[in-house]
Amino acid sequence: MTEVRWIVYSDYLCPWCYNGMVRLRAIEEEFAGRVHLEWRSFLLRPEPDPRRSLEAFRSYTRTWLRPAAESDAGEFRVWQGDAGPPSHSIPPHLAAKAARSLGEASFRALQERIFRAYFAENRDVTDPATLAALWAEAGLPAGEFARTADPRWLHDTLAEYEEAVRLGAGGVPSVRVEGDDACVTGAYPIDMYRRWARKLLGD
Repeated sequence: MTEVRWIVYSDYLCPWCYNGMVRLRAIEEEFAGRVHLEWRSFLLRPEPDPRRSLEAFRSYTRTWLRPAAESDAGEFRVWQGDAGPPSHSIPPHLAAKAARSLGEASFRALQERIFRAYFAENRDVTDPATLAALWAEAGLPAGEFARTADPRWLHDTLAEYEEAVRLGAGGVPSVRVEGDDACVTGAYPIDMYRRWARKLLGD
């Protein structure tokens, strides 16, 4: 095999997915032109939960210290300030899909910006005003933010989530090889992804 494409199911509210993005992007760069990533949606919180309090959410974010302590991790900060809690998983996925309609570079820029804003800057990435600000900060044309309202992004997000569940992806990040329905779930050390890529490529 000369090239491999990994399908990655991920959620913007998942700290392990943040680490997964950092590591998988490094692998994609290391195997430039030979390993390709296709990011698809998973929904840890498919619907809003009005009972969720900011105090309980702040307490939950202390668990981010565990992924923060791993090597090759993203940057994390226990929640400070009065933003949030995030409503549900869908809003950032819609924005990311709208960004992808502008090109892969736009998607990558917004994807990274959303993860960092949430986990390192404690910004509510489910808030429309925050997403509009992140869109601009990622360098995307302000006038194109209206793309996020296109109903096809919600359709695609739900379809990808249903696909992941059907294939047995019980958590995220989950990665599978294009053409193979078996999912590998978890944010594994970068060396594991490297070995997997080498085996698939025959290196």
